[in-house]
This record gives sequence, C-alpha cells and structure tokens, in this order.
Amino acid sequence: MNDTELLARSHCSVCDSEGLRDFVVVGHRHYRRCPNCGATLMDPAGWLTEPEERAVYALHDNQLDDPGYRRFLDKLAGPLLERLPPVQQGLDFGCGPGPALASMLEESGHRVALYDPAFYPDAALLGRQWDFLTCTEVVEHLRHPMAVFRQLDRMLRPGGWLGIMTCFQTDDSRFANWHYRRDPTHIVFYREETFAWLARYFGWSLTVPRKDVVLLQKSA
Repeated sequence: MNDTELLARSHCSVCDSEGLRDFVVVGHRHYRRCPNCGATLMDPAGWLTEPEERAVYALHDNQLDDPGYRRFLDKLAGPLLERLPPVQQGLDFGCGPGPALASMLEESGHRVALYDPAFYPDAALLGRQWDFLTCTEVVEHLRHPMAVFRQLDRMLRPGGWLGIMTCFQTDDSRFANWHYRRDPTHIVFYREETFAWLARYFGWSLTVPRKDVVLLQKSA
C-alpha cells in the first residue's frame, strides 16, 4: 500500500481531518465515515478506473428538451434564479454531455459557459471568476473534494453563488441498498451537516432551499 492509499484511508477527502471510522462493507466496497464533517467515503480500492468512469458517463442520455429532466434540474435552477441579479455570468462545472441546466439559465437571460473534464475540457475557464457556479450531480464523483471546493471558491466573485445538487445521505440503515450508493461512480456521500461544515470553513452563507440542493454564497 503506497502513501497516497494510506492517506486516503485515514484522512477525509472533504474536510482534510484525520480519524475516518469504518462504516460498512457492501460487496467488495468498503465505506468510511468522517466524524468531523459527516461525509461517507468509498475506499479507493473500490473506485473505477478513469476510463471505466467515462464509459459510464457516456451512457447518460439527458436530452435538453426532456420535460422530466428539466423538472429535475429546476430543483436547483428555480431557487438559484430567484437570487441572481439580471444578466449574470456563470459556469456549469461538470456539465456532462447534455448541458440542459445551462440552457435553462440562459433562457432566463444569463450567460453560461460549460466545463467538464470529459466533454467540455476548456481548462482556461477555471482561471476566471464568475458570478455563479453550478454543480449538478458532480460532487459525489470527486476523488479530491476539498481541492475542488477550494478551486470553486477561488472562481467565485465576491457575493457570487455556488449551487450544488447531490442526494443527501440521511439513513444509515438503508445505505447498502440505496440507489445512489449503487452507482459505482459515486464515491463521496454528503450530509447536510457536511455542507454546513464547508460553509463555515470557507465563510460561505448556506441555504438549503429544497431537498438535495444547497446554495452557498461567498461573502461580498
């Protein structure tokens, strides 16, 4: 076992704290819980390879004009649009192959750029600052969440908004059979308390407007 693997088994990748505790083993995958931020993490031995991950993502068939998919995305888009001033510039971070959320936000008068390491890999966009950032069904895939959250914080202008949608992990007794856990690309599971910890760490204000949605505003 190398040093990186040892670190991943003892340190929380969300909050960088030590002391991960064994939580549950499901099949060949081992999960640990962070007592500091409440995140649940899959042991790296269970991660797919990056080509395997991309093969799963390529199977997603999210059509821009699918009414059901748009209703799903409106869980984040609706509350975010209520808070954005007119004509803001944003980035859909991890937009995937079918960036329907960006289209919905642009229909409301905003300008939205696209970034996804697999489908829209324009790294130059990561060096800019934005009025808002969206991450829908992204953070549960991150191998190094804290590094990404630090990056997102740098990319937000003062007063800017970060909108995240991911299924909150709530019921430990149902974790093994939970549909969200069964997706092999999902390796980090967040509780509301996890986002509360992140908000305190970065000095963001936290709003949970709907189930599985968090809005985080950077201080002006």
